[in-house]
Amino acid sequence: MTAWLGATGLQATPQTQRDVCARPEPGSVLAEPGELRSRDGVLETDLSVHDEKLPDGTSRYCYLTSDGKPSPTLRLKPGDQLVIHFKNDLVDLDTATPAIDKPLAGAPICTTRPKVDACASGAMTPISTNLHFHGLTVPPVCHQDDVLKTSIQPDDPPFEYRLRIPDDAPPGLYWYHPHLHGFSKTQVLGGASGALIIEGIERADPQLAGLPERVLVIRDQDLVNPDAPPSKSEPVMTKSQLDNDGDVANSGTGFGKPSKDLSVNFVPVPYPNYPPAQLKMKPGERQLWRVLNASAITYLNLALLVGRTPQQIGIVALDGVPLQFQGSPSPPVQWVNHIGLPPGSRAEFIVEGPPAGTSALLVTRAVDTGPAGENDPNRALVAITASADAAAPQAALPAHAEPLPRPERPWVGNVTPVRVRKLFFSEQPENPNDPNSPTKFFITLDGETPKPFDPQSDVPDITVRQGDVEDWIIENRSMELHDFHIHQLHFQLLDWSGVAVNEPFLRDTVNVPYYNGRMLKYPSVRLRMDFRDPNIVGTFVYHCHVLEHEDGGMMGRIRVAPRDTASSIKPLNEQKGEL
Repeated sequence: MTAWLGATGLQATPQTQRDVCARPEPGSVLAEPGELRSRDGVLETDLSVHDEKLPDGTSRYCYLTSDGKPSPTLRLKPGDQLVIHFKNDLVDLDTATPAIDKPLAGAPICTTRPKVDACASGAMTPISTNLHFHGLTVPPVCHQDDVLKTSIQPDDPPFEYRLRIPDDAPPGLYWYHPHLHGFSKTQVLGGASGALIIEGIERADPQLAGLPERVLVIRDQDLVNPDAPPSKSEPVMTKSQLDNDGDVANSGTGFGKPSKDLSVNFVPVPYPNYPPAQLKMKPGERQLWRVLNASAITYLNLALLVGRTPQQIGIVALDGVPLQFQGSPSPPVQWVNHIGLPPGSRAEFIVEGPPAGTSALLVTRAVDTGPAGENDPNRALVAITASADAAAPQAALPAHAEPLPRPERPWVGNVTPVRVRKLFFSEQPENPNDPNSPTKFFITLDGETPKPFDPQSDVPDITVRQGDVEDWIIENRSMELHDFHIHQLHFQLLDWSGVAVNEPFLRDTVNVPYYNGRMLKYPSVRLRMDFRDPNIVGTFVYHCHVLEHEDGGMMGRIRVAPRDTASSIKPLNEQKGEL
């Protein structure tokens, strides 16, 4: 029997349906994902997606290379080509899954038609899938980063993804995951995700040169011990309540049963005792940690504790973009004692190993998701031990940093927007006469009637012109936190519920605070949206990155028109949602 033992520490056994997506035990030593690096300007690999049903009824999903590497980290340089020969090896698990794990109410579902090209299929079934390259500014077309029509079936031949990383791509952490409307939550929650790194972050900040780097992918999953009583170390809580999505409702206390368990590089950290993954660092050693929140629904609020004292961590990049990049006036490092990461978001930060003879904990603090939100309580994730013989991480940044070229475009925060739009998140029960019925989710242009995303429509909700910069105000008219994300581009957060914020850097995901029922106006964020890059011409989506909300209809379609055909776009104040 052959086996591959790689950086994950997982031994690949012959791929039967029972063990194809093997996972480490709780409390295991934290190992990093295996890596695939580009050579001579190309990273070409086979990748397949698999699923399996566990005895407890939950499902696992995983990506595997042809030699058994699970969910490899893809490393490329600006200008490189990424070629993935992608095979759908999903099988119909044919289980009586709870309704919440099926497409949510209000999400129109279409099924495959025989002999339809994967680029035009649009099929939405439990065994359909595709790939999205989250955060990359690449064309939203088939074989690159289209998620609207591309749907790959198990009986299809390997599907070729072929895309070129732009020469001016921000160096940082991105990720890949399925984006099949109606089934995104199920596949991502099962573990279908992996990191993607664009090299060169030390070119944006030369003080990073030579630092050891570590990749941490935090995922959520169904509870391993759903019926266990809380840990005795927790305050006595009332019995867990479920929200309308079927998840554990927000307790508002920072404690109680979580909606989902978390894992770090697939090492589970299960409720109720949260045995952390184990990690050794040299005392006082500086490392660059690249952390991805690949959760389907769980918000993170990360802190590094020595004893009970939060340590300073140095943020150098968010959502794949260095803080000081393309003319941003931000300092290259911002030192903080915690960092919030909504689902889909990434943070890259400097950490220091604990002093000799001490230990540290990477934790996620409680996140208040609102009265209608899920419970994301305090919990440990990684126990860090100071050890002089700690092994070095598998990768380090180059010791020499060639400065990045000067930006070709002005900093987006200094550009006057051509228009302002308002959109809003909202929810309603499927049956208005039954407040306990499943929830329907919407993101709507101001002035229009909320309706769920229709995957069978080709009509864009918003049309913009390539080259423009706009301001979008995103309101939250619901009583739970939402997580705004748009494909193909980044934006700057300008204000939070009408209060200006000093964030001279870019994101591609952002929390929109919840409405508590007593506020005089709905909470909102104002975003400076950058449509200047010609790579984004085409049609793509914006949505809530809490994936059960996206699957349930909280998504919209945007068309970026070529600049030379922009006369078809309505002038300012003639499009709905404009202010």
